[in-house]
Amino acid sequence: MEDDRKLTVRAVERALDILLCFTQGSDLSLTEISSAIGLHKSTVHRLLTTLEDKGFLSRDAGTEKYRLGIRVWELSTHLPVSENPGTLLLPAMERLRDRLGETVSLYLRDGLERVRIQAVQSNQAIRRVAQIGARLPLTVGASSKVLAAYAPAEVQQELLESEDWPSSVDRQRYAEQLKEVLRSGYATSFEEREPGAAAVAVPVFGRSGELAAALSLSGPVSRLSIETLADYAAELREAAVEMGFMVP
Repeated sequence: MEDDRKLTVRAVERALDILLCFTQGSDLSLTEISSAIGLHKSTVHRLLTTLEDKGFLSRDAGTEKYRLGIRVWELSTHLPVSENPGTLLLPAMERLRDRLGETVSLYLRDGLERVRIQAVQSNQAIRRVAQIGARLPLTVGASSKVLAAYAPAEVQQELLESEDWPSSVDRQRYAEQLKEVLRSGYATSFEEREPGAAAVAVPVFGRSGELAAALSLSGPVSRLSIETLADYAAELREAAVEMGFMVP
């Protein structure tokens, strides 16, 4: 009986691992999914068939690739709007995009990663496209520095001692940048994660005073100089204060 329960739990864990693959891409093949979660194709295929039958995945008959199914969207409609900053802050983010002309994103910290939970794309021809749901490391980027700067001390220590730390980033310099974020109230980045991209980010504090999210503005370095980012930081901080009254 105990073995049966273990098998059931393992099957559930594997099914959830499959669904989590779709945080990295929208159309995935059996081979890609099998490689991502480290399971044999025959095992993955059985799980995919079950998820497809239940409506959590759908398969394109032409490409044989899988994508999220309608059941996922049905579940998402029941997320508590009153607790979802991505929904609550969208109108304010759109106003900020219209005023400054660049892509605006909202991030939450999940462990040692940041997750983009909302984004409003720039309307300019040359722009930075931000994918909602993308998971990114906390070691690079303006939003990462904001989320890390306001994280508990034990999280910062774990991050700075991480074995996955990129060789291109100096740990001591990064730690100093976190202190500077606390002093200035914002962070900037120039081509830290993507060539040709720059960004500025500020913290959004909820009504309780706790960090709710990181609000960022990003675009091409040709439009976002150090001086421009500093000017935009002031506008982002002002917007973040207003946004803070909208979230718990």
